[in-house]
Amino acid sequence: MSLSVSKRMTAVKASPTSAILALASELRASGKDIISLGAGEPDFDTPQHIKDVAKKAIEDGVTKYTPIDGTADLKSAIQNKFKNENKLSYKTSQIIVSNGAKQCLFNLCLSLLSKGDEVIILSPFWVSYPDMVRLADAEPIIVKAGIEDNFKVTPERLIAALSEKTRLLILNNPSNPTGASYSKAELQAIGAALLDYPNIIIVADEIYEHIYWGDDEFCSFAVACPQLYDRTLTVNGVSKAYAMTGWRIGYAAGPEYLITAMKTIQSQSTSNPCSVSQSAAVAALSGDQSMVANMTSAYKIRHDYLIEALKGIEGFECRSSEGTFYAFPRVNGIIQARNLSSDTELVELLINEANVACVPGSAFGAPGYIRLSFACSMEMLEEAIHRIERVILA
Repeated sequence: MSLSVSKRMTAVKASPTSAILALASELRASGKDIISLGAGEPDFDTPQHIKDVAKKAIEDGVTKYTPIDGTADLKSAIQNKFKNENKLSYKTSQIIVSNGAKQCLFNLCLSLLSKGDEVIILSPFWVSYPDMVRLADAEPIIVKAGIEDNFKVTPERLIAALSEKTRLLILNNPSNPTGASYSKAELQAIGAALLDYPNIIIVADEIYEHIYWGDDEFCSFAVACPQLYDRTLTVNGVSKAYAMTGWRIGYAAGPEYLITAMKTIQSQSTSNPCSVSQSAAVAALSGDQSMVANMTSAYKIRHDYLIEALKGIEGFECRSSEGTFYAFPRVNGIIQARNLSSDTELVELLINEANVACVPGSAFGAPGYIRLSFACSMEMLEEAIHRIERVILA
């Protein structure tokens, strides 16, 4: 008898971004000077006042189990954040704190989905969405929008993908990997299309909310569509806005029955998030917010440089974004000109010959594109562009 893993693993693959980061680390360890534009991680350090609170929490013995769904202080801070920044009102029983926004989403999939259910995922998508859905025995239904659509799905295209099996719509706004952001009017149009489908839950993944520079003020889906408040789960966290990726604190707010189910899932997997990290997250959400604006200003400067630089390289088609720290150019012209087979082969060329790591668009459901992160210094970006030009134009 041969031993094997479960059948569900045949439908799930490891994170492509993690694979790129691991390869970049291996190459660095072997002595290669690799510039990594693959990571979805701020290059800034966690602000000092947040670290100081965490140190004090350790000294004060805040090192024990907490309530599974988060401390009262943190849930109160999240409650105030939603009220003050988004004009959304939630009871603390409608809020859960998890080990990153990713766990919130995973908890949701296991809590909501059953075999035979369908989940609408807008492409380009964050790499983990489809596999989370598959792990919950449901079927991801991909609805595509390309650069010519500004990476936004229209209500008509969305409706065409819906069926009586549709149980969930995942809406990432602003989007990883494209940086595109739906306006309030666009969200309202999507919401109007969903009114006639009462069995569909909307999860609004707004983790990049604060890394935003669009012309219109950022608007949460539940604010744009108050009639869908009872069917919307809003997911956020401290990782991106506060440069706290390693602290692993995400949170979600929505219908109490869903939050209760997600808490039950969490109780049988990880239990509570890290106690010290929760204290730090209170400081992040309740303290001085000026560093968030400062970091976003730096991202915008890098964005402007990178987009224009990529447009200047023949074969790159690139649009400006409204937020996040990613550029997502279409590279079919380069693939054809260099007789490459795919975006993955182009990424391999760049890491091996230009010593620049990025992620193939096929990982995000968008073959023919690549994702480059500008969560790095301007000096590194300029050197990366120099290296890419040298290889592409050779």
